[in-house]
Amino acid sequence: MSELSELIERRFGERVDADVPPDGVPTLQRMLARGVRRAFLDKPVEPALLRTLCAAALASPTKSDLQQGDIVIVNDPARRAAIFATIPDHPWLASAPVFMVFLGNNRRQRQIHAWRGKPFANDHLDPFFNAAVDSAIVMATFIAAAEAVGLGCCPISQIRNHARTVSDALALPAHVFPVAGLAVGWPARDGELSLRLPLDVRVHVDRFDEADLPARIDAYDRRRAAVQPYRRQRDEARFGRVDAYGWSEDKARQYANAERADFGAYVRSQGFKLD
Repeated sequence: MSELSELIERRFGERVDADVPPDGVPTLQRMLARGVRRAFLDKPVEPALLRTLCAAALASPTKSDLQQGDIVIVNDPARRAAIFATIPDHPWLASAPVFMVFLGNNRRQRQIHAWRGKPFANDHLDPFFNAAVDSAIVMATFIAAAEAVGLGCCPISQIRNHARTVSDALALPAHVFPVAGLAVGWPARDGELSLRLPLDVRVHVDRFDEADLPARIDAYDRRRAAVQPYRRQRDEARFGRVDAYGWSEDKARQYANAERADFGAYVRSQGFKLD
């Protein structure tokens, strides 16, 4: 079995033997073996390298060439501190050599309409959605580029828990919003490879298919628990302790607590209509 097949089987529990062109093998190996990094060496990332990675990220696909994904590199200690204070359960962030925030930016498009004297005829949900997707694509491409040169990355979606605070810290104007943060640096240790749901749960052919989904999720819970058991059971005081604690139990407990209930209000306060 090739190394690619081994990596796929390890992560997804399925053997896939593909005839991959040799030039593509190293990139696929890195992608299939990647793990999140939350510990970094005390070593800076050169600004020119960081800017090169931003260029690679911003060369990614974008809806209709609108280019609505922006990046803020947060160097200022006060701004970093204001953002990190909203994420107290991640104290390791303070040691990240680089912290970035990826933005959805629909403001430029609206400015262009004003400058060119054209009506903005799409003031509804789609502009927000397009900008969010563009930003996510930029971030994913940045991660791939950063890891290709040996850097480690950890996305931080929790910045949306206090989107207004983050928005104010970054002086975001109307129609610009944070999508996610990203900690970047030279890894201090190997990342942990997380087992994923089976491919047949998330890859559909011709139509959406949920056949035997409970059984598939149960099998995944058992496979993952055997390799990567959770160190603790989430919210035991509320839900108690169970013998078989797997991925689905953890995610059900996680989303049993309200999170970001005010994000829609924040988005509207930034000038978006979500109709």
